[in-house]
Amino acid sequence: MNEIIFTVTESLDGGFEAQAVGYSIFTQCDNYSQLPDTLRDAVKCHFDTQQMPSTIRIHLVKDEIIAV
Repeated sequence: MNEIIFTVTESLDGGFEAQAVGYSIFTQCDNYSQLPDTLRDAVKCHFDTQQMPSTIRIHLVKDEIIAV
């Protein structure tokens, strides 16, 4: 496996929540600068060394509501 994709959203309580696409990996962090390290730690805990993806892709989802 070369890549794992995380869908990242802003948490209602502040910070960010991330969920891996196709895997049961969930994590959260307080700010965006912490996100890369948090995702690396989550991936390292989930995979064995031989199955470890070489890259992590972040798909940042932002919901906004605008008035018409």
